[in-house]
Amino acid sequence: MKFIFAPDSFKGSLTALESCDILERVCAKHFPGCETQSVPVADGGEGTVDALLRAMGGQRIRTSVTGPMFEPETAEWGLLPDGKTAVMEMAQASGLPYVPMDQKDPRKATSLGTGEMIADALKRGVRKILIGIGGSATNDGGIGMLTALGAVFTDEKGEKVQPVGGGMIRVAKADFSGLMSELKDTEITVICDVTNPLLGEDGATFIYGPQKGAVPEIRDELEAGMAHYAKVVESAVGRDISRFPGAGAAGGLGAALGGVLGATLKSGIDAVLDAVDFERRLEGVDLAITGEGRIDGQSVRFGKVPVGVAKRCAAKGIPTLVLAGGIGPGAEGLFDLCESTIQTTVSGPMSLEKAMRDAPALYEAAADRLMRAIKIGMRLK
Repeated sequence: MKFIFAPDSFKGSLTALESCDILERVCAKHFPGCETQSVPVADGGEGTVDALLRAMGGQRIRTSVTGPMFEPETAEWGLLPDGKTAVMEMAQASGLPYVPMDQKDPRKATSLGTGEMIADALKRGVRKILIGIGGSATNDGGIGMLTALGAVFTDEKGEKVQPVGGGMIRVAKADFSGLMSELKDTEITVICDVTNPLLGEDGATFIYGPQKGAVPEIRDELEAGMAHYAKVVESAVGRDISRFPGAGAAGGLGAALGGVLGATLKSGIDAVLDAVDFERRLEGVDLAITGEGRIDGQSVRFGKVPVGVAKRCAAKGIPTLVLAGGIGPGAEGLFDLCESTIQTTVSGPMSLEKAMRDAPALYEAAADRLMRAIKIGMRLK
């Protein structure tokens, strides 16, 4: 037999790498000599760099960047073995965890560090970038990132505008002639499951702004600034950057990446599975095991990791088992997509704190139960 393990992380408690290691160990106990392959995956958020480096090899690079509140931070990204491809997470440079709860104010936050991380990769010879943009602390339309890459934004007096959310309303001119020349020869793929436009009630500020501190008192101010900024940028690049699906992702970073830099926006898990050449890895596989912290109707609707893996496996007739921390309404929609079942790690009533603290032990016990069920199924057959 041949098994493939392709889980996502359980955010804050168990990495995809740790899940794979546990599955390898438990499988070896129940099926000695079974061929296994571990391909930890992610959907563009936490763990994306780790997963791709594990699956494809390469090295971890550290870059000193400007954090979202202009504090010094160190961003880690991956350089793949070809020396030309980088994998990144925006959150490493401009993530919400860098901002203390009492300092959340997207008017003062910048995506400058994300641009600095990209610039460092370009200077190292990278010409293909895969970047996940989940977990951002910013709502600046990508003005910070573009500034770090050489764009210049000035006000009516010709003075440079501070590249923060609150600065967008002051932009009178956007000059992209100074963008790094390396960008012309660079292919950028954005890992993004968000389809929101840049503006309006379904846009960046209204939908994702509140978690970054965009309380009602400042929301309208930010929205007005975003709309004004989008028009200025549109006049400079000659195309609307606000309406395409995903423009509102990461506080408008999607608009800057796709609308200004010409990046391609792709579904998170599909982009990652394509990057690791998942179809090739499925050759000869009899069974797949995947999972995430919680599987429910949204996982099915938005094509989260287990669903993305299951669809690829279904196309090749491979059954898929999901090992999840918890299960919610609508998770059974997975069964309509492929031959599958779901096993939860939580084995009884317990607090979220306990479930997260004991995640490795709970995961191993659940994996053990799952392997025993597989053996029984084989005997019945």
